[in-house]
Amino acid sequence: MVIGVLTFRLAIFEARSLKDKRRVVKSLKDRIGGRHNVSIAEIDDLDHRQAATIGVAMIANEAGFVESALAKILDEVRANPHASLLGSEIEFL
Repeated sequence: MVIGVLTFRLAIFEARSLKDKRRVVKSLKDRIGGRHNVSIAEIDDLDHRQAATIGVAMIANEAGFVESALAKILDEVRANPHASLLGSEIEFL
């Protein structure tokens, strides 16, 4: 069993309020959660209106499959027009 954890930080420059930020984060979480079999949550920067840190976890039998799936998720995040990817990290447990 392989557990993959992806953590990434976003900048949401257009957010004028926490409500704007939460709209963008919720949309991203719903889209990723709906397309991939992962657990996803906002894990840091909860009270910063223009930043968000998101955590994604996935369990599978093969490390290669997990790594590939998490890379696809990062590609989706990069393509999001409402947020900019500042950094990411993938860990295996």
